[in-house]
Amino acid sequence: MTRDALHRLSGLRRCVLPVALALTVALIAAVPALAKTPTGDFAVFKQCPVTNPAVNLCIFAQSEGGEFKVGTTTVPINKTITLQGGSILNEETGAETFVAAANGETLSKTPLVVPGGLLGIMAPTGWPVWLQNIFNEFINNGITGVTATVELVGNPGISRTNLLFQEGVALQLPTRVKLDNAFLGSSCYIGSAAHPITQNLTTGTTAPPPPNVPITGAVGELEFKDEFQLVIIKNNSLVDNAYAAPAASGCGGIFSFLIDPAINAKLGLPSAAGHNTTRLNGTLQNATAEAVKNSEH
Repeated sequence: MTRDALHRLSGLRRCVLPVALALTVALIAAVPALAKTPTGDFAVFKQCPVTNPAVNLCIFAQSEGGEFKVGTTTVPINKTITLQGGSILNEETGAETFVAAANGETLSKTPLVVPGGLLGIMAPTGWPVWLQNIFNEFINNGITGVTATVELVGNPGISRTNLLFQEGVALQLPTRVKLDNAFLGSSCYIGSAAHPITQNLTTGTTAPPPPNVPITGAVGELEFKDEFQLVIIKNNSLVDNAYAAPAASGCGGIFSFLIDPAINAKLGLPSAAGHNTTRLNGTLQNATAEAVKNSEH
């Protein structure tokens, strides 16, 4: 290789090397740092909003049993429903403010099977005969399975003091219930953000209007771990049977003005206070936000 060729190659290297170095630095900067997550006993709190400096407590609760009874229909809880997030505790007053989960999934959207589905629904006799026949044929021979999914429509309320002392509202859930199957469409709901089903759950004893009678929840068994930074409450039971439930709406798409009345007649909606019941049985875990952050890796 000639001296001129070597000189040109050397110049090329002097130009290329800084560019390559700059590109390498840019690529390294573009790679996001691996997110830290809680570990050990605190691993379940990965969605606790610990980046909010006001949050001082983390919550992870799972209901594995119980039931929802709305109107004339009882839906057993046979799948796990998860509630997670954080809490801002005012240490002077004891008041708490619930803070949503970091990923927005504060209450899991867990579809529960409605026993009997749409079986038993019959077209109202006031409909034209031809429409009654089509409706009844579809219901009787089509897809009749229905699931009910409880969804949050507002921020929960929480009081650990009330939970432990078995008095007052321990957990308030403003919700709606989504009814799902191919026939009902994608917008069939009981309740809404404007008219929620508000459940004021307690570990104490309820005071419902008749015909319901008082029922009692349970605090459960407390276990303290990690130098009292983590509290696990097993066999906890939260109950409410004093709330009202509105009528279903939006069922059947463009035919909702025809389908809604049939669904409501089947389910006994709207249902006044004293005709509905919620029991949430499961495990509640509470941890200090500081301990959760200290466990992160």
